Amino acid sequence: MRKIKEALRLRFGHGLSVRQTARSLGMSHSTALQLFSRASNAGIGWPLDEGLDDQALEAALYPPVEPTGEPRPEPDVEWIHKELQRKGVTLQLLWLEYKRQHPDGLQLTQFCQRYRKWRRGLDLALRQSYVAGEKLFVDFAGQTVAITNPETGEVSRAQIFVAALGASNYTYAEACRSQDIEAWVGANIRAFEYFGGVPKLIIPDNLKSGVKHANRYEPDLNPTYQDMAEHYGAVIIPARRNKPRDKAKVESAVRVVEEWILAALRDRRSSVLLSWTWRSAKPWWI
Repeated sequence: MRKIKEALRLRFGHGLSVRQTARSLGMSHSTALQLFSRASNAGIGWPLDEGLDDQALEAALYPPVEPTGEPRPEPDVEWIHKELQRKGVTLQLLWLEYKRQHPDGLQLTQFCQRYRKWRRGLDLALRQSYVAGEKLFVDFAGQTVAITNPETGEVSRAQIFVAALGASNYTYAEACRSQDIEAWVGANIRAFEYFGGVPKLIIPDNLKSGVKHANRYEPDLNPTYQDMAEHYGAVIIPARRNKPRDKAKVESAVRVVEEWILAALRDRRSSVLLSWTWRSAKPWWI
């Protein structure tokens, strides 16, 4: 405010030009020109009126801007959060739907910022640390692969088993004929063979082949799956129901498999099941 008063004094009190005043006070020519234009529109000269204090001078030179038009509609962040839980739904898709309803609404950047700012206020997740060789996360992917019988032309769907080590994210994946106990246990064993060892803890999802009855504290494991763990000296601790963070490693591995393997094979016709070994290899429990 002191510089504004000095500019008014030099310009209107001493008759300096706009450029001379700007050079004297170390401000740009455009800034000084805008200041004197505002002063002229507000009827302010030099000397200043006695009752014009700093606050009144600022209000006269820079009056508050009145909002024009109706405010742009805010997105429903709770609805956005709920829709994002559905597979394949993205923020960009929800923004396009929002813009169809509100053509004068927020642009994509502001739309995403509104949601992410709201999302930061939700429950925070504790970052987990992993010890090498301690935990192996196992699950079946949601996507399947079409397998065509070359003799009959019959098409069946192969299930994709995925295992990921906690510390290294090292991932193993194979296609299985089904999600039954034989395929499940066999895929676990072949994952051990692929990794070259057995982890201390196995963290599966609550599928029926591994867990008969899910419980947060005392889950009822499938006896065959439990026998396999005892045979290899491992401990099975199923993830809690509806708690994807408990098995975030395999969730990420499943996404990598779906995007980098299954997506690349989407137009390829396969007549040979990748995981045929479970049929020819003698199970350990026989």
